[in-house]
Amino acid sequence: MSEARDHLAPRHVFLVDGSGFIFRAYHALPPLTRSDGTPTSAVLGFSNMLAKLLSETDADHIAVIFDHSGKSFRNQIYDQYKAHRPDAPDDLKPQFAMVRHATDAFSVCRIELENYEADDLIAAYAKEAEDAGAVVTIVSSDKDLMQLVNDKVTMLDPIKNRPIGDAEVRERFGVGPDKVIEVQALCGDSVDNVPGVPGIGVKTAAELINTYGDVETLLDRAGEIKQPKRRESLIEHADKARLSKVLVTLDKNAPLPCPLSDLRVNPIDPDKLLPWLKEMEFRTLATRMAQRLAGAVAVPEAAAAEPEEAAAPEILPFSAPRSYALIETIEGLDRWIEAAAQTGSVAIWPAASAVPGVRPALAGISVALMPGMAAYIPFGHRPPGSQQSLDLDAAPARPNTLSADDVLARLKPLLEDRAVLKIVPDAKAAAHLLLRHGIGLAPYDCTMLMSYVLDGGQVEHGIEPLIQRSFDHNMPAAKELLGTGRNQVSLAEIAPEAARDFAAERADAALRVHALLKSRLVREHMTAFYETIERPLVPAVAQMENNGIQLDRDALGEMSRDFARRIGEIEAAVYADVGNEFNIGSPKQLGDILFEKLGMPGGRKGKTGAYGTDASILEQLVPLHPVPGRVLEWRQLTKLKSTYADALGDQVDRETGRVHTTYALAATSTGRLSSTDPNLQNIPIRTEEGRKIRAAFVAAPGHVLLSADYSQIELRLAAHVADIQALKEAFLAGHDIHAATASEVFGVPLETMDRETRRRAKAINFGILYGISAFGLGNQIGVTQAEAADYIKRYFERFPGIRAYMERVKAECRTQGYVETIFGRKCYIPGIRDTNPVRRAGAERQAINAPLQGSAADIIKRAMGRLPDALAAAGLTAKPLLQVHDELLFEVPEGEIDAAAALAKEVMEGACAPHCEISVPLVVETGSGRSWDTAH
Repeated sequence: MSEARDHLAPRHVFLVDGSGFIFRAYHALPPLTRSDGTPTSAVLGFSNMLAKLLSETDADHIAVIFDHSGKSFRNQIYDQYKAHRPDAPDDLKPQFAMVRHATDAFSVCRIELENYEADDLIAAYAKEAEDAGAVVTIVSSDKDLMQLVNDKVTMLDPIKNRPIGDAEVRERFGVGPDKVIEVQALCGDSVDNVPGVPGIGVKTAAELINTYGDVETLLDRAGEIKQPKRRESLIEHADKARLSKVLVTLDKNAPLPCPLSDLRVNPIDPDKLLPWLKEMEFRTLATRMAQRLAGAVAVPEAAAAEPEEAAAPEILPFSAPRSYALIETIEGLDRWIEAAAQTGSVAIWPAASAVPGVRPALAGISVALMPGMAAYIPFGHRPPGSQQSLDLDAAPARPNTLSADDVLARLKPLLEDRAVLKIVPDAKAAAHLLLRHGIGLAPYDCTMLMSYVLDGGQVEHGIEPLIQRSFDHNMPAAKELLGTGRNQVSLAEIAPEAARDFAAERADAALRVHALLKSRLVREHMTAFYETIERPLVPAVAQMENNGIQLDRDALGEMSRDFARRIGEIEAAVYADVGNEFNIGSPKQLGDILFEKLGMPGGRKGKTGAYGTDASILEQLVPLHPVPGRVLEWRQLTKLKSTYADALGDQVDRETGRVHTTYALAATSTGRLSSTDPNLQNIPIRTEEGRKIRAAFVAAPGHVLLSADYSQIELRLAAHVADIQALKEAFLAGHDIHAATASEVFGVPLETMDRETRRRAKAINFGILYGISAFGLGNQIGVTQAEAADYIKRYFERFPGIRAYMERVKAECRTQGYVETIFGRKCYIPGIRDTNPVRRAGAERQAINAPLQGSAADIIKRAMGRLPDALAAAGLTAKPLLQVHDELLFEVPEGEIDAAAALAKEVMEGACAPHCEISVPLVVETGSGRSWDTAH
């Protein structure tokens, strides 16, 4: 009998905090519904956790312990206990009962008791198990349970799969588990409305308890405290501290609803579990459990109905009550951070402020924990007129304002905590700002990029238009707060009280719209694209913007003077050709000169009565008269002079001495990045003038610039997508593709190929992808329109797959309104069904090229997302500086150039794997030099 009792005695008891895990599961998964519309995301997350726990644990006793739906004995002690806790979300409420059913279906003991909280029952069962000689694992990360940790009781964070013992408790509270109650009594708990002592946070409380031992001793000797505010607060609020200690102390003597022996692990009953999984429509879990339970147990019919699509969640409208707070104390900040850690997700909006000549800096950060519940933390606000610098290390901005150092030091663990999802309206802008303070934002979701993945270039993706479209709510624009023109001020000059609602609403808005976008990503099967291409790009681009690039300002000055001289020479030549001076930059005056005075053909007046004189019109007139060609050159030089030679020097940041362009991640229809302030993607590549401008971008001393450029990537993608065997074979063999095309189209053997024939083939190769006309091709290569038309005809005859691809893409685009890249990006093409033939033809040309240009953009984005980790893993300090179309530019120490070039080439050429393989090789050409021009 004794042996039997020993055999049944508990050795390892698992106590699962069911109430806590429901909320973690709810926030971890996108909204899911059963076919009848019942929400099930929390149930599925809970069930997966329980299944995993049962498969991995060595426990012989296990129970899931829940809070009872009513109030607890603590409400009798203090009627305001948990008084401010908001109601559970509407779509979570019906899942509480289903989670309990899940526990039963897995044959696990389920425990709850009226008038007691789950934490009290966990404490009581832990004590019972200890007394029986067992070890205990509490499956939870709840700080309130850390007071139970000892040599026999540990905790297990189910999200991080990380044990929590004495060391982790000390890291969290600054004291051992036996003193956690004392610290909690002093600092209180804003989530549970435990009052604590005002002005005392966790750090201060730990310091006091380590000095005085416990709360009673501290209160008895409070008069000894040197800090006046702290001393007065302890004396004045001693009763609150004593009350708080009672509230936070778990009742280890709570009655046990069932004996410990009832917690014994039982085998899962497939006849009970599998029908329940069928009812819940959890297909994947049903399949996995059937295989695990019996290997050959049939999955119940229709258990395959697990919803693969997430129904759009219902979010409270902005007209519902909202509470926006201003966090002005460290203690208040600590409470919000604690609440965010417990919730498992938090929306943030970094409030940026800027002055001319300096990159934007943080004025504060707003946070939101649930719809309508947000706060603003100001730390960089200064009186109006004092914004000569946005140095956050400067003296305190305003009296009684938190310092940036204190705020960011406390926020850093939360912002880098892998268990807490950060929801951000613009993750790249946030990452850029935080990176300058040594904070790496992770993990995160970006509502801008989520919207961009779903709706491409159709709409704007900033938080204001997103909210207007999703909730029909107009958020106050920045100009309403900051003013415009001469009266405009920076955000840091606004009083924190005035900035509170503006900033907090943006974090609140991000939280709300995130739920809608997350469910759309699931429904539209775009989650993988977002998570493998767009989201990983954020830290790489933020780092690139932060790095900036050095300029040779003397070279720019010389260039500006040279451009001015040449512009003057062109103007003199034009005036001589025309016979009088006029404003070359005026389209109206130029049109009158060309089509009336010089009598050139093809002049057409627009609605304003002026002749059209855009580049396409002037290019058609070039063969007829010298003036159109001179005007085109004049326009190019004046643009280069004003945009680059003159302006770049003024855009050098006075703090770093470098130029920091800003990349827009969600601006183009094809997925390409765009660059502003300054725009470094419009510098001409093939002209002498463009090369001069690139020569002004230089490496820092001891470094060189490394250029890594995809070779003919769009032609390679065309060969793959259109399945052109001859082109694929040429690429696979490493042939000169333009010479190979010339050989195919013009019948010239490769060994006798001349440069002119190859040049014509090159123009055809690239021109076809952009829908070039016979007229346009003829102008490019200097032949008649009829000859050019014949070349195009021969090209399509030799490569019929190209024509088939073009027609197929146009037809698909007319049907669905968009084309797709090889990775599944949707490139929307407005005008594809336009009744105007000119506009429709332009849209068709876009449709032909967009899958190729978009696929190229996806590929370089995948490479950019991987390169920082690859460089770090290789021990290289090369820094990415710029991305321009198919090229990446790095600044590399002179001793690393060979290794960095080899690594960049390897990562970029392998960017498609493992999710997509193309039938032709990607080739990356590298070069290096002191300037961008010599590196390219």
